[in-house]
Amino acid sequence: MSETRAAQGLSLGLPDGAGRLPLALLSTLVLLFILAPFSALVFMTDWRHFHFVVGDLHAARVSFLYSTVAVAVVVALGTPLAWWLAHRRSRWWLDALVLMPLLTPPLALGILLASFYGPYSSLGMQLSHLGLQLSNSVPAFILAQIYGAIPYFVLAARAAFEAVPKELEDISRSLGRNAWYTFWRVSLPLARLGLAAGIALAWVRAMGEFGIVLIVAYFPQGIPVKLWVNLQDIGLEAVYPLLWFFFLVAIPVPLFLGLYSRRRAFG
Repeated sequence: MSETRAAQGLSLGLPDGAGRLPLALLSTLVLLFILAPFSALVFMTDWRHFHFVVGDLHAARVSFLYSTVAVAVVVALGTPLAWWLAHRRSRWWLDALVLMPLLTPPLALGILLASFYGPYSSLGMQLSHLGLQLSNSVPAFILAQIYGAIPYFVLAARAAFEAVPKELEDISRSLGRNAWYTFWRVSLPLARLGLAAGIALAWVRAMGEFGIVLIVAYFPQGIPVKLWVNLQDIGLEAVYPLLWFFFLVAIPVPLFLGLYSRRRAFG
């Protein structure tokens, strides 16, 4: 039996038992390296004086509420874009356009957003006349989160749509169904697990976005900016309570979505 399994592993190009051991040890070291900084949450937290400082809970409400709005917008705008990209022939410039916000340093992207949407730009002045202020406001906060999260969602969603068997979409169209019907009844249901992973990734990016938000919407302060303010004004001990809140409340939902979608995708 063991010889049969070894033969199957070799036929699949997998290393044998002796070859797996160094890879397992190396993988364990890499995982420990990734997780090591998070041990500071346990060992560096001053449990005797563990408490939130003024404004922490407000920052948590701001991040949760407006991240939800931002992710909803990201899904609404990014899903049809991802589907369209998945059905286009390979064009490098389309990929480059999607990747531009992802590859741009967050502070630089924040400056670009402030320059384009800010109160001193032509568009910003026109929007101000309409009562929409895209600087240090709730709409500006959501806008910054959208730019921080949408490329991650689009890339994940496009991969999910590319994994949908084209034969099923062709069958739907051959039965007289239009592209809109095929999208809703065939492509979207079959891509739901990948879309769930994309939503989880977009949620984490929106919640954790700091650089763009710092430039565009310092107020209202969300969790990332409040962490920076606490560190600057009070010190390291004021950071850990809000960090604990972030990891215990904000991370479990997207982590569950990501792991669930991966488990269902791979059986």
